[in-house]
Amino acid sequence: MYKKDFYFLGKITKTSGYKGNLMFFFDVDDITHYHDLGAVFIDIAGELIPFVITNLQFKNNRNAIVKLEDITSDEQAIALVGYELYLPLSFLPALSGNKFYFHEVNGFTVSDINYGIIGEIDHVFDQSGHAIFVIQGNGKEILIPVTDEFIKNVDRQKRTIEVETPPGLIEIYL
Repeated sequence: MYKKDFYFLGKITKTSGYKGNLMFFFDVDDITHYHDLGAVFIDIAGELIPFVITNLQFKNNRNAIVKLEDITSDEQAIALVGYELYLPLSFLPALSGNKFYFHEVNGFTVSDINYGIIGEIDHVFDQSGHAIFVIQGNGKEILIPVTDEFIKNVDRQKRTIEVETPPGLIEIYL
């Protein structure tokens, strides 16, 4: 089992009440896909450990009170607070059109309508509040914001993304 085969689902934020209940924060766009979730993997010391969910009750937006099998005390629950939650990539709902998951486009070739092939996506940097394609091309690192305005076409079969960037952006890297 490799972490690269999983996606980040959210985090255990706190305990809830007593008897081992936990509060999960789901860091996802559409929470409806997770209403019947039966299990989750928790990253404990770099290992993804499966836990069965015996009760899941959404409270608001993306927060839910969760009861995990075998977590029966406050002490056990407190020990899990702060840990990250993961699910296998196979649980992700399929996307179509120009929508994509960041992990999905690693290795895609990026071409600009005005400049042709720019390079290949190494990864998507998503720490700044705004995602950025990190592209390797002609021995240089090229950064392009991931925005619907720039993305003109995503072809999963050919593993390409066509963009149209504003004047001057690509020239910075040439």
